[in-house]
Amino acid sequence: MTPRGRRHLFKPLLFGVAAIALGGCISPSANSAGRYTAPIGGSPVISNETPYSAALRCMAGIVSQHPVRMAVGQIADYTGKTESDGSGRKVTAGAALMAMSGLSKAGIHMVERFDTSVAEMELKYANNKLISADEDGKGGADYRHIIAGAIPGSDYYIVGGITELNFNIRSENASGNGGGTATNATTGTLGGSLYVMNVGLDLRLVNTNTLEVADVISYQKQIIGHQVSAGVFDFLGANFFDISAGESALEPIQLAVRSVIERGILEMVSRIYQVPGGTCASPIGTAADPLGDYRYASGYSYPYQSSTAQPGAYPPPPYQPSSPPPAPPQQPANAGVALNQEKYNESARQNPYHGYGTRDPVGQLRLRGSYD
Repeated sequence: MTPRGRRHLFKPLLFGVAAIALGGCISPSANSAGRYTAPIGGSPVISNETPYSAALRCMAGIVSQHPVRMAVGQIADYTGKTESDGSGRKVTAGAALMAMSGLSKAGIHMVERFDTSVAEMELKYANNKLISADEDGKGGADYRHIIAGAIPGSDYYIVGGITELNFNIRSENASGNGGGTATNATTGTLGGSLYVMNVGLDLRLVNTNTLEVADVISYQKQIIGHQVSAGVFDFLGANFFDISAGESALEPIQLAVRSVIERGILEMVSRIYQVPGGTCASPIGTAADPLGDYRYASGYSYPYQSSTAQPGAYPPPPYQPSSPPPAPPQQPANAGVALNQEKYNESARQNPYHGYGTRDPVGQLRLRGSYD
């Protein structure tokens, strides 16, 4: 058989094999399970954790001794960044839901203020005597009564927004290629790149009774991504081969938003209950983490506490509760831990963009470039 004939023979065979392979994945008629194809994957559902989730759960032991009711209002996306194809925003619109999950991890007693549509509809029906008071819901002469003071109020509520989303604040790349000088010599390419972006968040803790802003948190987190690629071009007899491979990864943006929110909640709860530094510490796993410097744990004084205040005393109003503060649980010291407060280096935070340069030592950086 001539080479041309072999080529014409191989094409139908190739198409036939491809059709059979595709036919094994998708069927034109549903199977007994009611599906045209079996979905791939099978990853189990896991808990959505951040590096600060363990510290929040530690706070639950302190919060339970003196509960404070808190609510979550609007935490919107104020970055204004959208996808170029118009498919939606680049940052999640569920920041308020992330804050609720964080408060729940800390054991905070929450009251619903974010979505009250169902409660308002129930109240409307009850006001019109349409909801039965019977447990079986079959109706009858009695109806649900509206009782004054039945809904507990909140002591504080959290509002704020995602205010920063900066793309490619710094990037680095390197690439090269090489090979023999002959016409049919093997050649190869290798390249890689790193790029960094960041997301910022501003939160306010407001006293519900007085509308006094009790606390303000402004945090940011940098997000890193990388790309690696390699390729080989070679001749083998009368044929040539061009093979390439690559890998890219980006730290999840929405998970970074959750981490910043949980860090802000940890700070607010620590201030409300005046938890000493290092009481609820959480391993971060990186020496460059702005909250991971254990050197400040010893001799650390709470920012709201004066030199004459008793240990564990609450700060002045609006944080002042009506009963004495609980005693925080004792935990062993951990050299690689994150402190609950960041006021220990507040004076150095006046130069917020220090740390973006290559000359700045990474090991000395704190929150947004603050340093000793």
